[in-house]
Amino acid sequence: MASNSTDRRVVITGLGVVSPLGNDVETFWKNLIAGECGVDRIAAFDPTPFITQIAAEVKNFAPAEAFPSPKEIRRTDRYAQFGVHAAWQAIKDSGLDMTKVNLDDFGAIIGSGIGGLQTTTEQHKILLDRGPGRLSPFMIPMLISNMASGLVSMYHNLRGPNFATCSACATSNHALGEAWRTIKMGDATLMLAGGAEATIVPIGIGGFCAMRAMSTRNDNPKAASRPFDKDRDGFVMGEGSGILVLEELEHALQRGARIYAELAGYGNTADAYHLTSPSEGGEGAARCMKVALRSARMNPEEISYINAHGTSTPQGDIAETMAVKTVFGPHARKLVVSSTKGATGHMLGAAGAVEMIACTKALQTNTVPPTINYTVPDPDCDLDYVPNTARELKVDAIVNNSFGFGGHNASVVARKFVG
Repeated sequence: MASNSTDRRVVITGLGVVSPLGNDVETFWKNLIAGECGVDRIAAFDPTPFITQIAAEVKNFAPAEAFPSPKEIRRTDRYAQFGVHAAWQAIKDSGLDMTKVNLDDFGAIIGSGIGGLQTTTEQHKILLDRGPGRLSPFMIPMLISNMASGLVSMYHNLRGPNFATCSACATSNHALGEAWRTIKMGDATLMLAGGAEATIVPIGIGGFCAMRAMSTRNDNPKAASRPFDKDRDGFVMGEGSGILVLEELEHALQRGARIYAELAGYGNTADAYHLTSPSEGGEGAARCMKVALRSARMNPEEISYINAHGTSTPQGDIAETMAVKTVFGPHARKLVVSSTKGATGHMLGAAGAVEMIACTKALQTNTVPPTINYTVPDPDCDLDYVPNTARELKVDAIVNNSFGFGGHNASVVARKFVG
């Protein structure tokens, strides 16, 4: 459970993103509020044998400027390349002078739900075709889920707290919450937090196909991910990374930082129910949002916008709708809820942080991103989901939800910064 045992306040001062909608924050946000969609037929490999042949892939990704050398890029799995690049962007965006920062007090928590699946696939083929003697000595460092966080610390000499979260689709929201807690408790002044994922490889797509978890709307990729719509038939895989710079308020003020928003609260609960299905009535998700609001010392009526987990799965979207109504009561009819996964696909361990960037921009611009592909209302999903078109709205405070396989729940609360 989140704690407010100190009065240290935590603010967001830097953003970085690699996504199917663009590989920088400005492009990502512009395309998101325009209702663009990053889903298409898979280009990374021939998807013809698969029942799902579509995904939201990162395009035109050029990692070189974030890495010390081309050799380092070759020794890094695609998921970690995304994370390193998004972290580099976030530091640059923060305006930090790294020659003046106490690097012992600057950490990173960057997670991944699955890790280096591309490396695992490639090295397994080498093992079968050419034998164990031809496996790469970099195989293990490339595939482990903590390596994005490790590489970021090495490349920027960050010597503060450093680890990786791994809680499936809740991974990067947990990273944000644990980084918030680290600063609140006085264990760091600055933290990079977020997640990275790259699972659009045959075994990744095949595994989720075997679960019957993904949309099979292959003939119309851009309409396939349709959160809260009655005709939804599963999620669409995405990939990328979102990283934020979190900073103790007084440190940010002393250096004259641009403050995007204040990270105010964090909830972390378990369903303790089922491998993949949400608990009945969204009970675990509701408890998570309640914990997040309590840790932020905020009332439900203070929330303007919820960025929903909203994956476009039949059960999940109903459970989250029920959870919102449980927590917010009559106010649930007044706030707005949207899911950006119709546009980005489900980025798994990177989803929460990328969506937190969308929330941060909503707070900054008073614009709420839409839920695209919402055409047929579902009587079981009866809230205001900002259908298809972004909406100008005074956004004072937000909740960002992420819920993962295994019953892992993470909710983060942020608000406009008021000194």
